[in-house]
Amino acid sequence: MNGFRERFARFMIGRYGMDRLGQFLNAMVCVFLAAGLFSRSRWLDIGALVFLVLCYFRVFSKNIGKRFEENQKFERVWFRVSEVFRRWRFKLQQSRKYHIYKCPNCRQKIRIPRGKGKISIHCPKCGTDFIKKS
Repeated sequence: MNGFRERFARFMIGRYGMDRLGQFLNAMVCVFLAAGLFSRSRWLDIGALVFLVLCYFRVFSKNIGKRFEENQKFERVWFRVSEVFRRWRFKLQQSRKYHIYKCPNCRQKIRIPRGKGKISIHCPKCGTDFIKKS
């Protein structure tokens, strides 16, 4: 078994290997295969095969600069998508603990803890006082 590992390590010298885009492509292969099991659609199997071929093409590629650029583009897009979900999750967590009110005068958002009853809220931006139920 050790000899196989050494031969494979020698084979992979100078090749790109696995990165985040490769992991994403592998995950897409699994999703397509799982969906194909339930729907019995040939198109899902073909899609899984295309993603698998693309993934292994990237893993065994010797054009490291080009693969690195592709991964950087993927990382930028993935960051934008994940930030949308991260913000949504943060707002959901905040809505459980706090009420977010807007000042009627300047529209400044003010975060107030839940469960305090009727309270007078003082806007830190314009100084307006208004009453809301927390």
